[in-house]
Amino acid sequence: MKRLMALMLLALFSMGTLTACNTVAGAGKDVKGAGEKVEEAATDCKDGKC
Repeated sequence: MKRLMALMLLALFSMGTLTACNTVAGAGKDVKGAGEKVEEAATDCKDGKC
């Protein structure tokens, strides 16, 4: 019974960790996309298009 409980806790912890990694990766992609848009806008203003 103790072994089953330990395995269940390990499984729950692993699922939480994997979910967090996916969330952080997604947030990183969002920030990267926003940075690219800001960079494009700055380049456009530099070229006199703003």
